[in-house]
Amino acid sequence: MTLEPLIQASAAVQFHVLTVVPAAVLGAYLLLSPKKGKPAHRLLGKIWLTLMVLTSFSSFFIHALDLWNGFSPIHLLSILTLAGCFGAYRAARLGNIRLHRWIVGYLYIGGIVIAGGFTLMPHRIMNRVLLSEPGDAIVLVSLLSGIVLVALACLTLRKRKARAGYITKADGMSQ
Repeated sequence: MTLEPLIQASAAVQFHVLTVVPAAVLGAYLLLSPKKGKPAHRLLGKIWLTLMVLTSFSSFFIHALDLWNGFSPIHLLSILTLAGCFGAYRAARLGNIRLHRWIVGYLYIGGIVIAGGFTLMPHRIMNRVLLSEPGDAIVLVSLLSGIVLVALACLTLRKRKARAGYITKADGMSQ
């Protein structure tokens, strides 16, 4: 791993990375956290949405894939992410928690996981940052696999606790 390609990148790319990395970590925490609806969740959720908006907005200043006047299909994902951020906030404010959860889940999958996966394609900056050495791919795959396994274990444990009655609607399991 080397930060050199990122250091040499444009200010827009650097800003994009500085907003998306904490958004990825904070979003994962919020999705896995059992204390949904509490004041801390609401505050962190607003911070996450702000990071997602900043990340999406900054993508319009990145033109590495120039397919049409400096834009590419990834910019469509940015537009969808901006709309999704507004929708997730609005749904929560209106008390439509089911819609809020659905939107936030898809925002995370599309805006973080899928878009992040595209950054690992050959000749992209994050590919050069994360996969600069021959053994880096194995380390990265191992790390990502570990994260996925921990997330699945947390979700499984949470579902088992909910079925056993240890988690109630007040703890954030409301439909």
